[in-house]
Amino acid sequence: MKLFYSPGACSLSPHIVLREVGLPYKLERVDLRTHTTAGGADYYGINPKGSVPALELDDGRILTEGPAIVQYLADRKPDAKVAPALGTFERSQLQEWLNYIGSEVHKTLGMLFHPELPPEMKQITLSNVSKRFDYLAKQLTGRKFLLGDAFSVADAYLYTILRWTHLFKIDLGKWPVLQDYMARVAARPAVKESLSEEGLS
Repeated sequence: MKLFYSPGACSLSPHIVLREVGLPYKLERVDLRTHTTAGGADYYGINPKGSVPALELDDGRILTEGPAIVQYLADRKPDAKVAPALGTFERSQLQEWLNYIGSEVHKTLGMLFHPELPPEMKQITLSNVSKRFDYLAKQLTGRKFLLGDAFSVADAYLYTILRWTHLFKIDLGKWPVLQDYMARVAARPAVKESLSEEGLS
């Protein structure tokens, strides 16, 4: 398998999961400004959406969208236990978290990447981010991870998105529960290895 990624982007989430489950993989970096790969290919020819991640399977098929990719990887190695079994209530809870992170946290925080965002919209966005973080902190109170004591692919996704807070000078110290959560996830060997491989450690 080959993961198309950009350092620190949301592609870090499946990168972490690949390490967690122990599947063999190759990485190919994508320049998101020029949409070319490190090998010189037009990335739009691989993923017409132009965004990372994209996972190329050994048979040449391409899977895109982080939440779909991480569940696919988890199901390839169920013994790694980074996702509850298919058909269980807990699996639906995982999907609930992946949807919330994608639609409410990722998209809201990602708005701040737009350099032309008007100041008033930036303030509205920061206010919405704060509300999302309040909710996350409440849900994580008394829990090690999103689903309880066990790390899951949803944690890889949330950790990846929350790492962006330093880019926007958002102080997670306002949410000690989230700060502690980030430290717990960051301490995992798979996370350390992924960060190092992307040149982020």
